[in-house]
Amino acid sequence: MRERTFNTLFMLSSVDGKISTGGSDKRDVDKEFPKIKGIKEGLKQYYELEKRTSIHSLNTGRVMAKIGVNTDKCPINCPTVNFIIIDNNHLNKKGVDNLINRTKKLFLVTSNKNHPAFQVKDKLELLYYPKKVDFKDLFKKLRKKYKASRVTIQSGGTLNAVFIREGLIDRLSLVVAPGLIGGKDTSSLVDGKSLHSEKDLKNIKALKLRKCDKLKNSYLHLVYDVL
Repeated sequence: MRERTFNTLFMLSSVDGKISTGGSDKRDVDKEFPKIKGIKEGLKQYYELEKRTSIHSLNTGRVMAKIGVNTDKCPINCPTVNFIIIDNNHLNKKGVDNLINRTKKLFLVTSNKNHPAFQVKDKLELLYYPKKVDFKDLFKKLRKKYKASRVTIQSGGTLNAVFIREGLIDRLSLVVAPGLIGGKDTSSLVDGKSLHSEKDLKNIKALKLRKCDKLKNSYLHLVYDVL
């Protein structure tokens, strides 16, 4: 048996690799791609593919707060999906309650001992790491203790970089929207620290193409194994 979960990074990006429409949390592809002619027409294909991903979905509190889970207009309604949320300070108690009530099960992962999830810890699986989240341990724990075999990851560029450089991504499933966004401060598929020296080349992950589907309205679906 595998020691940890099999992890697929499932993302929507522009042709130039951007996963946001701008350099602030006010910009969001889910809200703004539907407004752009030439992109909005094929966007539903991404959401159809999303429905076929793993029942264990990992995301961040920052993304959840960005889409409004801390409000009365929380858009999450996934009664058949287990959410694994990495968060230190973006969710409030309403956001935690919304995620508990609108998902099959909530796993809240934090290194903040004062996180509001501690107020409702009997209603969720709360995984606390005193200093910083140990992702290798997390994915092993999800596999061994909670019997999760596969996890779909949809986090932001910074956390994506951590997962990739720690060798925790097994597959990349990328939906490419027909648009160019640009902007050096706009989040991309993989952000994190830049590489500088030759020894840093070990952090570059080669990929093997498994599938390339031409979708409608000039969208692509690319699936790679991480070597």
